[in-house]
Amino acid sequence: MEFIDPLINEYAAGHSTAETDLLRRIDRETNLEVLRPRMLSGHLQGRMLSMISHMINPDYILEIGTYTGYSALCLAEGLKENGKLITIERNEELEARVRGYFSESQRASMLELRIGNALEIIPGVANGMDLVFIDADKVNYLNYYKLVIEKLKPGGFILADNVLWSGKVVEQPDPEDLDTKALIEFNTFIQNDDRVDNVLLPVRDGIMLIRKK
Repeated sequence: MEFIDPLINEYAAGHSTAETDLLRRIDRETNLEVLRPRMLSGHLQGRMLSMISHMINPDYILEIGTYTGYSALCLAEGLKENGKLITIERNEELEARVRGYFSESQRASMLELRIGNALEIIPGVANGMDLVFIDADKVNYLNYYKLVIEKLKPGGFILADNVLWSGKVVEQPDPEDLDTKALIEFNTFIQNDDRVDNVLLPVRDGIMLIRKK
């Protein structure tokens, strides 16, 4: 399902701040060399992540699901001068590529990549996050949320990507479609969680914006 006409998307991207040269190269190389390049945030979503991060001006960001590092670099743009972003990626084959891109960033010293299972890593990361971005395996979205919500500062924000899942969340899911079922469960849980306020943004494949009260 296409939520917005491609020409409108193109117009919106054309009237948004341009990518940096590094981000543009990550986009190009990911599409040429990496499996499932649709997982990349891309220009328009990347600028939105950067803008939200600038609005929050966080000290501490946690990202769950690095992929090739595009979204981490966008989120890091809004960090305070001595801020930190920890990003977790389970695919060790991407590690060298991501570390290479991070080393070229002006914010390299703020970025920490951890390779492994996020469900095992998250309990060991420090509390006090200002912003969390969830963009990993969909079946564990609710598990990730339950791990980070208590570590998030009051007034902190969580962004969860792909929550519209190409429109499948409004259809009757196939019993074997675990991803769709998990996202429906996640969206319903967030809507009924009185610890937070939330708005589901129909941007790209859907982003749930959550604020802890």
